[in-house]
Amino acid sequence: MYETRFWEKSYDPNVQPVDPRDWEISYVDAVRSAFRNYPQKTALAYMGTEISFADLDRYANRFAHMLLAAGLEKGDVVGINLPNTPEYVIAWLGTLRAGCAVSGVSPLLSEEEMAYQLADSDAKALVTLDAIFAGRLVKIHQRLPQLKVVAAASIGGFLPGIKRLLGKLLKKIPTGAVTPLAGKTVHLMGDVIKPGAYPDTDPGIAVTQDDIAYIQYTGGTTGVPKGAILSHRNAVADLLIVQRWLGWKSGQGLALSGFPFFHIAGLFFNENCIYLGWTQVLVPNPRDTDHICGELARYRPTTIVNVPSLFQMLLANPKFKTLDHSRVECCICAAAPFPPESQQDLEDVVGKGKLLEVYGMTETAPLTTMNPAAGKKKLGSIGLPLINTELKLVDPGTGAPVP
Repeated sequence: MYETRFWEKSYDPNVQPVDPRDWEISYVDAVRSAFRNYPQKTALAYMGTEISFADLDRYANRFAHMLLAAGLEKGDVVGINLPNTPEYVIAWLGTLRAGCAVSGVSPLLSEEEMAYQLADSDAKALVTLDAIFAGRLVKIHQRLPQLKVVAAASIGGFLPGIKRLLGKLLKKIPTGAVTPLAGKTVHLMGDVIKPGAYPDTDPGIAVTQDDIAYIQYTGGTTGVPKGAILSHRNAVADLLIVQRWLGWKSGQGLALSGFPFFHIAGLFFNENCIYLGWTQVLVPNPRDTDHICGELARYRPTTIVNVPSLFQMLLANPKFKTLDHSRVECCICAAAPFPPESQQDLEDVVGKGKLLEVYGMTETAPLTTMNPAAGKKKLGSIGLPLINTELKLVDPGTGAPVP
């Protein structure tokens, strides 16, 4: 490491380090205040349906009780194989409250890739789409003897009735038959979270900062993906650091992100929204820019988070340039290089100085560097090391530190 943190002279003046004692808490305990303070506020907005923090709280508790009733124990792994739907957030939070660890499983994986990840993580439970259940899980479940319970959700599970009906009639909602699986308990997610199915109360599992929160599979490796183990301390530390850096305040934001929750960036953004008591607009299909433009017009978010390619797709949609972006405070971009000309185009639409490029890794939970929120930004740069962050540059050929 370096003798001095010479980069600190470029920090925004109001940015101070986080006291490490503040992250000596589990994420489960850290977010209790959000549910206590904002029960009637919308937590999730999904294609015309809005779910309050109070309802999300109850749904998550019911899911947690289902896991425990199925025989899962503290530390067991639950795979979540969904796009960005309310069921993902419910299963994620319920899993953590049950003392279990979440492992995001991309719905885009092949049968072989899915089987590998579920076996490698030793997943005892899986939440998946009914279409994936019918198309892939039925073909591989016998190779997963450790898998005890499966909950199948529908992409239209939380859609308003008329949208759900029309979607099925027009075959715009993928579906699949959910059938018994030998040696496994199979649930419909809608049955798990309906009133009376399981208790609404917190399951009362003691979760600590040292417990494993995630086995998150890396996306940028050679060979097969590798499961990075992240503790509750890891999760809370990074969200406190980023919130301090950006000046985010509880109850004062509204966010939209195209990052999938099974990716560490989407997971991290979701963690922040719930912790802060923000409304989060869910995007199940980030390629549908007409839908995203409609949500941007309806909710007018303060924070937008996307990969560069999605920002470029939005810029290619004429509707995006006609929207009122005056409430947007920042557009956060990560996961790939963002061409300088596209960055300029984005700021021409949303406002100068609103784009923030960041860098992180699955293993670092995830963010490590970011451009200053208020001060000088350098387009095309991943920014400065965040507060409470040690960084060292090395020669990729020799591994020797670079001065």
